Amino acid sequence: MKKDIHVPKVEGIGVAIIKDAEESDEIWNVYLINYRKEPITNVLISSKGYGTLDKKKVNTSTLRHFFESIESQSYQLIEPISENVFGLSNEYFVTFYIDSIIYDKKFVFVPDTIKVEHFTKVRIIQKEGVLIK
Repeated sequence: MKKDIHVPKVEGIGVAIIKDAEESDEIWNVYLINYRKEPITNVLISSKGYGTLDKKKVNTSTLRHFFESIESQSYQLIEPISENVFGLSNEYFVTFYIDSIIYDKKFVFVPDTIKVEHFTKVRIIQKEGVLIK
């Protein structure tokens, strides 16, 4: 029965964590990027952090975000993120529709990967950050 269920492959979507500067303050923000040639609709994103800090098991609150539509070749700010949780796994579970087909994908930034040495150019945003496609 399980083999009869078609799960469409998610392509052309990415999540980036970018260091933005606002009035001499450095703020880290998380963005969803739509590289596809069509908009994505009814976008639901669930975010959470989990892991171990200072030898203690830590789970952050789960946050949920909804966006009616994200245009093709564009991006959407999801949320700010604190440097305090960079030592945790930071998970973003993205669900969206294209036409009437539902897609979902989990993006996980593993501990200590959100660092300047892992930065890459995020083409659509025109900034550098850590990107998972």
